[in-house]
Amino acid sequence: MNQIVQNLIGMGDITDQVIASDLLISAKSGIKNYAFALTEAATPEVREALHQQLNDAIDLHGNISDYMINSGYYHPRNVNEQLAVDAQTTNTALNIPKP
Repeated sequence: MNQIVQNLIGMGDITDQVIASDLLISAKSGIKNYAFALTEAATPEVREALHQQLNDAIDLHGNISDYMINSGYYHPRNVNEQLAVDAQTTNTALNIPKP
């Protein structure tokens, strides 16, 4: 989204946080799905391919988590800080002007 439009509707950097959060959720889902598929694989070759994909998904999750932590979007070790960020994000979303 254009930065001017973001500022006009009061979103600012919130879009980066939303995109990163969606990507993190998708990475977590991918990890679960690869792990499940790995347990159902019938051949060693398929298991090896899925294992590599699982490792890649775990690495992606780590990179996204690091980005979010460093950006102040994600506080996995401090529930109170995370609740404050979530409340601020919720309030921003609720106060976006309706067209």
